[in-house]
Amino acid sequence: MAPSTKTVLIPIAHGTEPLEAVAMITTLRRGGAHVTVASVETQVGVDACHGIKMVADTLLSDITDSIFDLIVLPGGLPGGETLKNCKPLENMVKKQDADGRLNAAICCAPALALGTWGLLQGKKATGYPVFMEKLAATCATAVESRVQIDGRIVTSRGPGTTIEFSITLVEQLYGKEKADEVSSILLVRPNPGEEYTFTELNKTEWLFEDTPQILVPIAEDSEETEAIALADILRRAKANVVIAAIGNSLEVVGSCKVNLVADVLLDEVSEKSFDLIVLPGGNGAQRFASCETLMNMLKKQAEANKPYGGICKASVYVFERNGLLKGKKATTHPRVSNELSDQSHIEDRVVVDGNVITSRAPGTAMEFSLAIVEKFYGREKALQLAKATLV
Repeated sequence: MAPSTKTVLIPIAHGTEPLEAVAMITTLRRGGAHVTVASVETQVGVDACHGIKMVADTLLSDITDSIFDLIVLPGGLPGGETLKNCKPLENMVKKQDADGRLNAAICCAPALALGTWGLLQGKKATGYPVFMEKLAATCATAVESRVQIDGRIVTSRGPGTTIEFSITLVEQLYGKEKADEVSSILLVRPNPGEEYTFTELNKTEWLFEDTPQILVPIAEDSEETEAIALADILRRAKANVVIAAIGNSLEVVGSCKVNLVADVLLDEVSEKSFDLIVLPGGNGAQRFASCETLMNMLKKQAEANKPYGGICKASVYVFERNGLLKGKKATTHPRVSNELSDQSHIEDRVVVDGNVITSRAPGTAMEFSLAIVEKFYGREKALQLAKATLV
């Protein structure tokens, strides 16, 4: 580790909100921090919310004497309660506060953990809307800011505010220049909290029977926030989301070294029919493009005029280079947008052209996911979900 590298602890538990945890891990690692993900359970694998599995780097019980520049707590239930009731974690956070180092929490964790432990007395703090009364009861001044800094404590509200929250933490650790650099890579929303929008051309109804069947492939070096946002948001909408790993192992390591766990291997579902196949980006998109099984599935999907899509580099590496964007408008990450043959919509955050949906980066992943919800379920349901997740 370089002498300037900041160290960060992110504890997770059964019932942790995975989108918050993963977005924090990846954003802070992009900022240059050495992030340790520690399970407060008796094993490194945890069952997070929405059927998503996570694998920590270590057990918290093995690192209780370690010193960190920042400890940041994700939310989710019952994960937030488990963090609150973890005495070793409480002791670490209290020592962190006493030593003048940074603590942070999001969603239910400001009220349940930091507040219950007496660290928010007289401080301005925010949290998930239904926990605001509980937050005020801890003698904090409850405010509705998307991100709130008071001294050495930073708090935030929920899944839709996590990237803003994480960028703020990068700034606290490394300064504004580094935070702005990471923000520009992620394409953070310029208008957070405003109603999400997307560009739609050649409007087409996306059909399904009973419940949308959605395939989200993952591979080594897939962008973790994009993958988890899709699974998290679409499962909240009650779609049946199958996370399928390319290769021979259910566990894959993403582009920011987060351990992702699939539901099945892709080969196990290669003959199944899906209402949508949607790909995360990252350099894992190159692995998608070289996977004959997945490419055959995508080509059959296109031939049947059934929806498919991708975010970030998937638009170029998988679709553009394999003829799956012929006659279609699309967008992608700025670093590869010059490879799109049609440049007319490369600045748009989410583009739907008939049965094809594309998007740009981790910072657009929730808008991308909500656009998919809207295509299957209608705008009213998508807006309800946007409100619930604070997009």
